[in-house]
Amino acid sequence: MGTRIGVVGSNMVDLITYTDRMPAAGETLAAPSFAMGHGGKGANQAVAAAKLGGDVLLVSRVGDDLFGGGTVKNFQDLGIDTRHVRAVPGTQSGVAPIFVEPSGENRILIVKGANEHLLPADVDAAADDLRTCGLILLQLEIPLETIYHTVAWAAREGIEVLLNPAPAVPELDVERILSATFLVPNQTELTILTGLPAETPAQAEAAARTLVARGIRAVIVTLGADGALLVTDGPTVHVPSVRVRVHDTSGAGDAFIGAFAQHYAANRDVQAAMAWGASYAADSITRPGTQKAFADAATFARFREALEASAGA
Repeated sequence: MGTRIGVVGSNMVDLITYTDRMPAAGETLAAPSFAMGHGGKGANQAVAAAKLGGDVLLVSRVGDDLFGGGTVKNFQDLGIDTRHVRAVPGTQSGVAPIFVEPSGENRILIVKGANEHLLPADVDAAADDLRTCGLILLQLEIPLETIYHTVAWAAREGIEVLLNPAPAVPELDVERILSATFLVPNQTELTILTGLPAETPAQAEAAARTLVARGIRAVIVTLGADGALLVTDGPTVHVPSVRVRVHDTSGAGDAFIGAFAQHYAANRDVQAAMAWGASYAADSITRPGTQKAFADAATFARFREALEASAGA
């Protein structure tokens, strides 16, 4: 099975405001700082995998506005194959206003823009190139019909799929994604998908098992500071988090998935890929922003060396 990673997904321009606190209704506050960056869940996961040395093909749509060209250039500069990233005439690019508090916690709004125009026909147009991939990543910032179409197409082609159901929507039809290899929600997304509480690791495991019982092969639940769970029809595996000083948690879930995909595509070892993803996500939250906080392979290697040195001290 090939090591190339296909990403059928979104891109956004992040509009990041760092605030001392969120304003109350009707209140205006001065915020300490603002930044812009490239984001979107599909783009973030593609960038994380590419920065770690993954061979990444992206299928996505941008607007024909001032953000579109810069978004495509960013992908190209990072070595991502952009032959299927195209502008939609008369459409704005997706944007994501992000509000970050001193604790590092964030609140995010998304305006999908051109991402709403990534359709099943676009996946079909990219089919020859997607067939060169051993793993395809999907998220929910594009139309659900495109998700269902891609999952079904990949199953026919024998290509593994990782679906990150984010941002989670209750309209997602689980019966139409059962052939996905991995479903990777966080706790909030897991609750939306199942209607069950997932605040603790035990609750998350129980909720994930209901999805496995319906036919999902493997559910990986990201638990933030509690690490991640791998839930299958066998024993549950817990991968702990890596403790770091938190600066900004924006994009941490995407960092985990992109790093997981890069490692899994190369090695096909799920638990090792989860540990790799947990370390990469931990490193990312020590810096501000999303994609710009993602380490390249050399920087990440130094982070892991420092972790190993501190563990042996």
